[in-house]
Parts: sequence; structure tokens; C-alpha cells
Amino acid sequence: MTSILAGFGFGLSLIVAIGAQNAYVLRQGITRTHVAAVVGVCAVSDVLLIAAGVGGFGAVLRSAPEVLVVARWAGAAFLFGYAALALRRAWRPAALVPAADPPGDAAVPVPVGAVSSSVNGSDSTPRGAARPARPARGRTAPALGATIATTLALTWLNPHVYLDTVVLLGAFASAHAGADRWYLAAGAMTASVLWFVALGYGARLLGPLFARPGAWRVLDAAIALIMVALGAGLLLG
Repeated sequence: MTSILAGFGFGLSLIVAIGAQNAYVLRQGITRTHVAAVVGVCAVSDVLLIAAGVGGFGAVLRSAPEVLVVARWAGAAFLFGYAALALRRAWRPAALVPAADPPGDAAVPVPVGAVSSSVNGSDSTPRGAARPARPARGRTAPALGATIATTLALTWLNPHVYLDTVVLLGAFASAHAGADRWYLAAGAMTASVLWFVALGYGARLLGPLFARPGAWRVLDAAIALIMVALGAGLLLG
């Protein structure tokens, strides 16, 4: 039990931080877009990385630093590209409006002015009736495949993932002998899964706040700054 708790605490200390992956999970959770897929990819990836670290793969990475160099440049390029997309969203912010009969309990972020009126210029929605959201041009929800690909890139192209989860956690686990190492790994895996589930599905509680376009502008601008800072850190680190 002590090893499980140690792994749980150590795992949380590594994953609970402002980073590219967590920022993306947060945004997907707020918009309720493919949340299960995003959470699943992040959780499974962390489980695999933790198993690799405890299993001794960290020693392999330390002996082949060129792998981390390639990951550093590829990750930086991806982070800068995603920062540009976030800045474009911040330039034209959206308001989170529930759609009529949304698939999968989704909510559609609709840019200001995107909801059209009737032909005579007045709103045809009856007084007191719910007004369905209409997706704006070019702002439809991303496809599941594109969302999964982005999640995989934010996870596996980040060299800090390997340094923290594989190397650092592996070194921490090496101080535990025998089965205790895997109890520690189980604790870290549990922490990771619980964190991503809480972040992805708990983010929807922020929905009322993001009914205002200004909130989206702040969030996307903050995400862009995080991505740029992380990308610069990769290149300079």
C-alpha cells in the first residue's frame, strides 16, 4: 500500500501541471468534443509510458540521446503550429451555445454574429423557446481522427514526457525492489487516469463561463502563449 500511495503522489506531481497536453484536454472538455477519445488516448499513453519507465526503458533513452533531440525539434514545430491555430481562434472568439439535440452531449462554440436571422431580419425563434446553435463557416467541430492525431502528437512529440514519465519515474521506481516497483507503477497509472478523466469531464462545469466570447479569447490566447513558451523551451533546452 505504501508503494501504491508513493506512486500515486509522484505520478500526480508529474502530470498536474500547465502544459500542452493538459491545455488541449481542458479545451476539448469545455467544448465537449470527442472527450472520451481524448481522455482515453492520454490515459493509455501515460500507462504505456509509465510501464516503459518502470520496466527500465529509461536507461535505453539515456544511452540514445539523439532520440530526444529528434523529438525536441518535431515537438517544437508542432507546438508553434498549434499556437498559431489558437491565436487565430482568439482573434475570432466563440461563444459556447448548446445545439439542438447535440450528438454525444456536445456543445458548439459559435463565433459572434454567426447565428443568422430570418429573411425579414427578425429572429424566427418563438419567445421563450431554446435557440439552437448554428455552426459558423469554417468552425465546425474537428473530425474524430484529427482530434486523436492532435492528442497523439501533443503526447508523444513532447520530449518532457519521456524525461519525466519514463526517465524520472523509472529512476524513482528503481529504488523499490521486486513487486513494489509495479505497485508504485500501478499507483502512478491510477493517478494519471483519474487526472485525465477529472480534467476532461470536469471541464464542462466551466461551460457557463465560456458562454461569453471574451472567455474564449482569454483561454485561446493563454493556450497560444503556453504552446509558444513550451516550444521555445524545447529549442533552448
